[in-house]
Amino acid sequence: MPASNTDRFAFGRNWSSFLLEIDDSGIESAQRALCDLLQVTSLAGKRFLDVGCGSGLSSLAARRLGAEVCSFDFDVDSVAATNALKERFAPADQHWRIEHGSALDAGYLKQLGSWDVVYSWGVLHHTGSMWSAIEMVSECVANDGLFAIAIYNDQGLQSRIWQGVKRSYVKSPALRPLLIAASAPALWGPSLLKAAAQFEVGRWWTSYRKERGMSRWHDLVDWVGGYPFEFASSGAIIRFCEQRGFRLQRLITTRRLGCNQFSFRRDSQSNRISL
Repeated sequence: MPASNTDRFAFGRNWSSFLLEIDDSGIESAQRALCDLLQVTSLAGKRFLDVGCGSGLSSLAARRLGAEVCSFDFDVDSVAATNALKERFAPADQHWRIEHGSALDAGYLKQLGSWDVVYSWGVLHHTGSMWSAIEMVSECVANDGLFAIAIYNDQGLQSRIWQGVKRSYVKSPALRPLLIAASAPALWGPSLLKAAAQFEVGRWWTSYRKERGMSRWHDLVDWVGGYPFEFASSGAIIRFCEQRGFRLQRLITTRRLGCNQFSFRRDSQSNRISL
């Protein structure tokens, strides 16, 4: 079952504050990242399910690439953020619907049916039951469809230390400013010092948006507070998905803290597990 609201980070509130920073350049960056992961140039004629839509940026990118989109999130503030983004950039769009739902709700997932692309970037490791979430959400992928996920890389002891930091952030509000302040040098230190030495701090700050369409600050808060928090090696994710009838199409790995990104294609002859 999902973690209770008292034991989880307020993801939606963080993304709601990010909305004002989204502009056309950020959307274009998100489109490029999506095309790279899926290995496509267009999603015209495809049905795209965004599992854990967050700010709605990836959903908007998929819509601009031509897909029919359904976005859903367990966090009501994320649902509101995605609705606000749609109202700003695509208010009359009849091919993008936004719902409240859970990646661990078998009944909800079953009524969604099958989709050409099922996409969940940096979400399923925050459900409190990552492996169940991956398995259940994968059932929404149509035969020969794409399953794209990003899951935190297992960094051994380092990942377990961060798990403790995130748990403390959620359970001890008074510690949050201190945890943010202490974590920023650990996460940004080397790259920020390098940028400062080259007098390129401004470029360092904005380059993150160009790469992913995301805000460096909001990702910092999301990282430090993002609990529940699970992780896995790339090999473990690949084996898990291959056992369920998927073939790896694209793998983007990280040697640092952060997510490994996977794009799988469902074998049209695979035996699907009934929910």
